[in-house]
Amino acid sequence: MSRFHESQDPALLALVYTDAAGADRVLTQLAMVLLEQDVNLAGLVQHNAPRPGRSRCDMVLEDLGSGRHVAISQDRGPEARGCMLDVSQLLTASLMVEDSLSQEPELVILNKFGKSESEGGGFRPLISTVIGSGIPLVIAVPWRNIESWRAFAGGMGQEIALEGEAETVAGLLAVLGYGPAAAAGSGGEPRGSGL
Repeated sequence: MSRFHESQDPALLALVYTDAAGADRVLTQLAMVLLEQDVNLAGLVQHNAPRPGRSRCDMVLEDLGSGRHVAISQDRGPEARGCMLDVSQLLTASLMVEDSLSQEPELVILNKFGKSESEGGGFRPLISTVIGSGIPLVIAVPWRNIESWRAFAGGMGQEIALEGEAETVAGLLAVLGYGPAAAAGSGGEPRGSGL
């Protein structure tokens, strides 16, 4: 596993990826391992639900604090070639995470610093709130958004490249201080997951 663009602040970890499905699986596995260790988590992991007869899937976020699911993609019909984000549902998911911050989580996991965040919207205010609170944050960042992420993060934190999924989970656990031995049980879904 490679690590690059590292600063003195390991409380902000960017999982940088080209494989979106792999990044979703890594964050889900990371959450599951930490929940099994009774770590108090907040945040969101993404599950993609296939739609029969459609070229695209539904994007569903799972709130790690409550286990609730929020669908964040608009249904654009069977001929749609791309996904369209449902901004109101994204706001709902963001508010769920903000509410869970009052429970003083030990760690926040967010599924993506995506196009919306690169353009100044989406989870950007939530990310700022989490960083400002001092709660450690793990967030997935697609390579195509890395420069926007670096400008936003201002050189804080670390970036870890997604390589092998199991190795990346173990690396994230180690950087977070939960040790590589914890990754041994990293199969399955997070507690409360219905997907």
